[in-house]
Amino acid sequence: MSKLRVGLLFGGRSGEHEVSIISARAIAQALSLEENANKYAVLPFYIQKDGVWQAGEVAQQVLTSGVPQEPLSTTPNLWQFPPETEEVDLWFPVLHGPNGEDGTIQGLLTLMQVPFVGSGVLGSATGMDKIAMKMAFAQAGLSQVKYKAVTRAEVWSNPCVFPKLCDDIEATLGYPCFVKPANLGSSVGIAKVRSRQELETALDNAATYDRRIIVEAGVVAREVECAVLGNDHPKASVIGEITFNSDFYDYETKYTPGKADLFIPANLPDVVAQQIQEMALQAFAAVDAAGLSRVDFFYVEATGEIFINEINTLPGFTSTSMYPQLWANSGITFVQLVDQLIQLAIERHSPVS
Repeated sequence: MSKLRVGLLFGGRSGEHEVSIISARAIAQALSLEENANKYAVLPFYIQKDGVWQAGEVAQQVLTSGVPQEPLSTTPNLWQFPPETEEVDLWFPVLHGPNGEDGTIQGLLTLMQVPFVGSGVLGSATGMDKIAMKMAFAQAGLSQVKYKAVTRAEVWSNPCVFPKLCDDIEATLGYPCFVKPANLGSSVGIAKVRSRQELETALDNAATYDRRIIVEAGVVAREVECAVLGNDHPKASVIGEITFNSDFYDYETKYTPGKADLFIPANLPDVVAQQIQEMALQAFAAVDAAGLSRVDFFYVEATGEIFINEINTLPGFTSTSMYPQLWANSGITFVQLVDQLIQLAIERHSPVS
């Protein structure tokens, strides 16, 4: 019986390029172990930072070494795909951030008419855009912290509008609050602000990253996360908690060893853990996610309130990342998890009988 040829797609044009390589290395290893080795053949595809696709020896070298490949051409042909793409039976995209988990690559893979792991265009795009995501959560009746959507035009185009915008944010949300680009991952461009001057600076900085910006009220809470696995009948993992000493869970804290601690399962009352799991499944359905997602929450222990923060439809997938660790603590090993995701992709893309 021939093996299913899995196109492992990694790298990409985002600030999370290096993280993508680490995730892909872990997945490739899992596909080479135990029963997976008899079922799947890995075909690596590496997208350089300039958008050029590489396969064969170049992609394998990056996957083996973990070191990004420097672009080879100053005039890349972004529409020239390696001939090896025609050999792929199923795609496993491991592209974090813009151009990877925002619906763009999912649209391309859909046009290729080959099954792929994870959410489709709608789920990926909604899960990436924090404003669209929050609108979907609100429609589903999920509790959230107060927030305000802002556009780059409001920040930059009219000097008369900007002071009024800041007045409104102060009156509606107060301090501290968080300013975030709507479409970036891994806390890139996010700032915690406590004054008018910091607010103005943060809005101006966020506008350099994205034309859509979101400002959220700060809340004193524990940060907990739940993993979701499945398609139309998903299941939720145990709950994990993140603790850290920095001001907030920024990029450096996320990716610097020793900066944050994970506790799985989180020390929570059973009723709270169950409610978080139920909300995670609601959020998964609200954005039309598929395959996998990690859903993040704020738990205000003093009041018992639970606020949904965000959903990540393509979370970090290294052996030490929260998503696979949550499932490991729920009884599904890393090797089994990768296999289940591939099987879910086949199920989702199978013709309706």
